[in-house]
Amino acid sequence: MKNRVGIIGAPITIAQPNYGVDLGPNAIRYAGLHKRLDGLNVKYEDYGNIDIKNEGSNEKDPKTNLKNLKEVTSGNQKIADKLKKIKSKGDFPLILGGDHSIAIGTIAGLYSFYQELGVIWFDAHADLNSGETSPSGNIHGMSLAASLGVGHQDLTSINGDGPKVKPENTVIIGARSIDEGERKFIKEHGVQVYTMHDIEKRGMDAVIKEAIDYLRPRVNGVHLSLDVDGIDPLHTPGTGTPVDGGPSYRETFHAMSTLYDSEILTSVEIVEVNPLLDQRNQTAEVATDMIAAVFGEKYI
Repeated sequence: MKNRVGIIGAPITIAQPNYGVDLGPNAIRYAGLHKRLDGLNVKYEDYGNIDIKNEGSNEKDPKTNLKNLKEVTSGNQKIADKLKKIKSKGDFPLILGGDHSIAIGTIAGLYSFYQELGVIWFDAHADLNSGETSPSGNIHGMSLAASLGVGHQDLTSINGDGPKVKPENTVIIGARSIDEGERKFIKEHGVQVYTMHDIEKRGMDAVIKEAIDYLRPRVNGVHLSLDVDGIDPLHTPGTGTPVDGGPSYRETFHAMSTLYDSEILTSVEIVEVNPLLDQRNQTAEVATDMIAAVFGEKYI
């Protein structure tokens, strides 16, 4: 890692229904994040947590079918502004969530620096819903769609109107819970998706290498958005929307290590760690392990 890592806590929790995901950034720090980075000789600065107002309702707005649109938009605008500041310093952003809606702000902030930004979305879910298709109205399930320019204007216009990443520059890995509207979106827009069926059939090594080879000639930066529910909940019980049958700890660690070796990543976020749902901070410890792999930690 040549650049200094800039660590930001982004504790949005009101884009999903469970209390506690706002505690995720500090749980990851308490799991030994700084010590692990020190052990890898990674230079970093921890900028602390962004001040997010998590005051909202669990009721959908009947006009938009969205929950807490104003508050989620405001929080993500703060995230985008902070990302722009640390990128302007030359830092490599490491963002600790918070629910997965924070990706709207992180990708919007990165857009100022990468006109051909690539995104690797490691998640059990596609997060390609909008107010028109969402069964729940929870914006954390709309964050990739909003980054692709689809959804409510308040979400798509953070740091400028329109898409911040192109569908053909987007790769989803580990998906196994995809809504009908999201399936339609994937087919119509040509998003590259590797479901668990692909991983089971071909292996994680082949999938992650193919994803890297697919993105490398297309983009001038790659953002990794790692949702801990992308990993099998046997390893990550402390998350709000677990889906059985995901990649194992070893498969995920291998994927993160391969991404490090590729030198393709220019920013990383990890989201949906919820200590209130966890067992002895296990999920935060796994999250820290995966961050360490992204920054070069090996078994030997």
